[in-house]
Amino acid sequence: MTDAADLAYATIESLAPRIASGELSPVDLTEAQLARIGALDGPLKSYATVMADSALAEARQAAAEIAAGDLRGPLHGIPIAVKDLCYTAGVPTMGGTKVLEDFRPDFDSTVVSRLRDAGAVLLGKLNLTEGAMAGYNRARQVPVNPWAADRWTGVSSSGSGVATAAGLCYASLGSDTGGSIRGPSASCGIVGLKPTWGRVSRYGVLDLAQSLDHVGPMCRSTWDCAVVLEAMAGSDPNDPTTLPEPAPAMLERIDGGVAGLRIGFDEHYASDDVAPEVAQAVAASVEVLAGLGAEIVPVQLPDFGDYMADWPTLCSVEALHAHQAFYPERADDYGNWFGAWLARGAQVTAVEYADACIRREELRGRLQRVFAEIDMLACPAQQALAHQVTEDMMYDDVPGEFNWGRLQYTAPWDMNRAPTLTLPNGWHDGLPIALQLVGPLGSEAVLCRAGHAFEQATDFMRHPAL
Repeated sequence: MTDAADLAYATIESLAPRIASGELSPVDLTEAQLARIGALDGPLKSYATVMADSALAEARQAAAEIAAGDLRGPLHGIPIAVKDLCYTAGVPTMGGTKVLEDFRPDFDSTVVSRLRDAGAVLLGKLNLTEGAMAGYNRARQVPVNPWAADRWTGVSSSGSGVATAAGLCYASLGSDTGGSIRGPSASCGIVGLKPTWGRVSRYGVLDLAQSLDHVGPMCRSTWDCAVVLEAMAGSDPNDPTTLPEPAPAMLERIDGGVAGLRIGFDEHYASDDVAPEVAQAVAASVEVLAGLGAEIVPVQLPDFGDYMADWPTLCSVEALHAHQAFYPERADDYGNWFGAWLARGAQVTAVEYADACIRREELRGRLQRVFAEIDMLACPAQQALAHQVTEDMMYDDVPGEFNWGRLQYTAPWDMNRAPTLTLPNGWHDGLPIALQLVGPLGSEAVLCRAGHAFEQATDFMRHPAL
């Protein structure tokens, strides 16, 4: 790779000391990122809005502060981008919709505010599926996988996955309601951290389903995800669902390794109905973790089949609630996929929704028993490689055609609100494969410790030759 490409694909961990020492200017770094976005993002379509002028102003401010000895931390001067669900004052926040195309909030979401407080430079807003569900509105663009243009980019945080993988930002924010941090991370070959529900404020983030939505970082290393999470996590009086404790010290023991950790592994869950190349890569990664000193503990997960039928009920009803200002009055402005999703929610009865809520609590109880004996679970992040898609398919597919089986590796961990870490763990036919580590509530720091150790022992992070 050229020096410019090397810089574009660098990690925050490697850039932060260079910025702190004055070797690398935030202005030069931001200018390079903006030039790369201008040169490469046309066909990739990851950005909904590029904020060039404000990004350069923020970079100049960061450079002046650092030169004056006022270094805020490892994110100071680092160019990042956020999913276009996150309110950004004065900037379009469209949520992948047509109904919000003229919406410009007058304040920043808590996550954007906290990342700015950490000194990060905001390059822009990233494209996503309509309403953060599974299909796109024809008023918006469909991001393109940088590894293969005809392959899926992984549900709603698709722009975040593409931009991060393609070296068009050093970190991005995604959201995850049924798999939308993990799907794009797995499909695009990057690291994604879905925190415990309530760890990160949802204030100023457009809802898909409030009781399921998680906001988290997507980066090119576990260390980078840890830094971004620490900067934006913590209690927020504007979001009473946030956890009361302060943000965890994510880097405190990140080099501690996995020796002594108990990692659960359900062989059937990790191989039944899973593509052979994915199952083999996950099993091999478990062996790597065992070789690093982890104790692999056989576990048996509950049958997720019945519970997966509840996820669409919960999500569609809560999506209908989130869009009540526009639907059904402006139903014609919604795309085929999301319009059908809202219509589905409108058909659910109160008893059906209550049944789904009750079964979700059952699932949480069953999973608590599994995690009482382990520190984390190792499993696939998705059951197969990124499948073939066309742009028309992503615009026009409807919920009845969606493969709900894909969600068995993601949605259970939204329903029980657990943290997950998605890591590259192999390649097949030029496409990335991903390992998922799932922890008990509040275990983000331990997950990052394991992910960091796994990355140090392997060499699965690659970058597309763009």
